[in-house]
Amino acid sequence: MEFRHLRYFLALAEELHFGRAAKRLNISQPPLSFNIKQLETSLGAELFIRNSHGVRLTPAGEAFRQSAQRVLMEANAAALQVREVAAGVTSRVRIGFVGSMLFRGLPERLHEFQLAFPKVQIELTELNSVEQLEALARGVIDVGFVHTDRIAGDLQHALYMSEPFVCCLPARHPAARGKTLNTERLKNSPLILFSRGASPDYYERVISLCALIGWAPLVRHEVRHWLSVVALVRKGMGVALVPRALMDSGVADVVFKPLPESRVRSDVHMVWRERHVPDALLASLLP
Repeated sequence: MEFRHLRYFLALAEELHFGRAAKRLNISQPPLSFNIKQLETSLGAELFIRNSHGVRLTPAGEAFRQSAQRVLMEANAAALQVREVAAGVTSRVRIGFVGSMLFRGLPERLHEFQLAFPKVQIELTELNSVEQLEALARGVIDVGFVHTDRIAGDLQHALYMSEPFVCCLPARHPAARGKTLNTERLKNSPLILFSRGASPDYYERVISLCALIGWAPLVRHEVRHWLSVVALVRKGMGVALVPRALMDSGVADVVFKPLPESRVRSDVHMVWRERHVPDALLASLLP
């Protein structure tokens, strides 16, 4: 007995007509009749009564129908599982992210992946760069998005995005007027900056960018979340240099101004433990 026999049997059991069942299976009627006979011989029982009135199931056929349906369902489920494993799909992936990833396409890419692989459970945890690298080392998360390229050798990593910084100002700030940024108007403004302890590489990058544009700011406020940075700017507590992606944050009463062209950029690196992350997810997330 083969799976082919079960499919032919179930088609005939539902149609109760050899011609319709053969058409449904995209075969001719003689092979269908031959396979049904083979199945009955292997089982040692008649499954159908055939006469001038048509085709109907025998009591043995009725009993076998439920078993055949169950076997095929389990076989199909097993085949699907094999294909998912071959594609690298596991049941659970834990992802760490910095807040700015909400504006860098991560939710959209994960949504598309979930549509294609709805059985994969995605768990998101907002962590800063230092916390993510520690969580990866402890096996608490499987994937991270960090603002540093200083990554342990046992981790895989790739550049996810590189973008320029922009200046985020209160809408009423003198430097907010005009099409270009007048850095002279920043001199008396405190700098609101992402915490050095949360992301030391990122902190140093912003400070070096300030030096390049000729600004020696007073660092008065350090925060741990991107929306906190923009929210403090909105309240007039200072100005900030932020990744261009934050322009999509939707915060009112702030203005974003491009900075002079610079080699200092906001880089995000995707980091993961190779054996824990499905290939299909990597293909969805990496540029």
